[in-house]
Amino acid sequence: MSEKKQSLAYIIGASSVGTLIEWYDFYIFGSLATVIATKFFPPDNPTAAFLSTLATFAAGFVVRPFGALFFGRLGDLIGRKYTFMVTLILMGGATFLIGCIPSYETIGFFAPLLVLLLRFLQGLALGGEYGGAATYVAEHSPAEKRGFWTSWIQTTATIGLFVSLLVIMVTRNTLGTEAFNDWGWRIPFWVSLIMVGVSFIIRRNMHESPLFAKAKAEGKTSANPLKESFGNKYNFKFVLLALFGATMGQGVVWYTGQFYALSFLQKICNVDDNQVNVIIALGLLLGTPFFVIFASLSDKIGRKGIMLAGMLLAIICYRPIFEKIYQTTNLKNKEEIVANTKVEVKRALASGSEVDSLITTTTTKEFTDGTKYKEVKKVTILADASKEAPKPDVKKITTINNSDRNTLVLMVFILLLFVTMAYGPIAAFLVEMFPTRIRYSSMSLPYHIGNGVFGGLMPAIATYLATRAKDINDAAEKAGEAIVNTQPYLEGLWYPIILAGVSFVIGLLYIKEDKNAND
Repeated sequence: MSEKKQSLAYIIGASSVGTLIEWYDFYIFGSLATVIATKFFPPDNPTAAFLSTLATFAAGFVVRPFGALFFGRLGDLIGRKYTFMVTLILMGGATFLIGCIPSYETIGFFAPLLVLLLRFLQGLALGGEYGGAATYVAEHSPAEKRGFWTSWIQTTATIGLFVSLLVIMVTRNTLGTEAFNDWGWRIPFWVSLIMVGVSFIIRRNMHESPLFAKAKAEGKTSANPLKESFGNKYNFKFVLLALFGATMGQGVVWYTGQFYALSFLQKICNVDDNQVNVIIALGLLLGTPFFVIFASLSDKIGRKGIMLAGMLLAIICYRPIFEKIYQTTNLKNKEEIVANTKVEVKRALASGSEVDSLITTTTTKEFTDGTKYKEVKKVTILADASKEAPKPDVKKITTINNSDRNTLVLMVFILLLFVTMAYGPIAAFLVEMFPTRIRYSSMSLPYHIGNGVFGGLMPAIATYLATRAKDINDAAEKAGEAIVNTQPYLEGLWYPIILAGVSFVIGLLYIKEDKNAND
């Protein structure tokens, strides 16, 4: 390998490692959503606590466009390198501090408030990181291989999620489930500080982007990048096209294929958390190389067709794939070994009360295919009948057999293929839409609205829609009425299907691509 290519490989590696760590920091929260729901939110309504956790997770996405504006402006004014050095430190500090916040039982509503504030800081940091890293790498890359080289930045989001799941699994298996749920969940947040320190040292030795350095030396940088990016009607038209014709659809495809798949397995299918992490991690491992494959292909046949094909396949295949996932874990499709069913009932005084009692019913079941099921139901009986008793706390855990696990890994892998098609070429695609002097600002905003707002809200909105549909069914069944919706668990998919559909149509009709237009 030539010296030039070695230098380029080092640049890509150094940029990618830093971005990977920022994605790890951002997604560790989502990967631990089920545990965090029990730590930072009121424990009397587990479903509401989980939805609140997803909403807090989503809050980090909502502020990403503001980070894109703030840091994008800095990046176009002072340079790419120094800007994403700042975002790295901000992200690492916020992640570490989340791991230090006392629980809800200790400091009450200050716990979710502090978490929310730190999620805002994480969102601001990530809003500045991605655009800087993608721009920096693209401006070092030859135009004919820009898709290939920028694809390594694209892999960092998925690898960051993979690393977060891996760290969680190692920590949980090392400490044991009880210790992990008690305090060990904080360790993945603390580990971030070490990662950020290493990445900071690596990035400190990097040089500024040659295209930006040249523009700055020639006095061709923008004095007001935000005004040029969004106040200029011609450029703003491309910002809107990038958002509604590409990143909006790509964003919902990304979060459906990875985070909603994880949430769907945990909360709707009730699969054991450890097994879910293994399934998602294996799917990510198998799918990640295709970011590079499809991005490299886009250097030859164009970005637009590959991205739109990924969206179209997702629109067509989402409901059949998630139906397959649900039915694979559906206990109604399995034969129960009735003789092995066990029910254990325990009665004890409720915490902090001398008269209220807590009844815990543990039911375990086994099935002929090796599947196991455990349900723990906790009911608080109040001595004072005039008071409203809290809702029963019901936890369901399904431990699936190896054959079903492999089926689910395959389904996640297919979802990942759609992600890699839509996401792999998009960094090069966005870079090529905008000129060097305002590139950081112009590409960052549509990317982070598409991914941060439309994509980031996806798990919370989809889980809410599926939960609401189930509640309507349950109410109808209780009232003796006919159930209209026979697949309430698929209702959440209408959100990504509709948004990806809109993006597909706009992209197909209005986006034209010219890879060399803004070199």
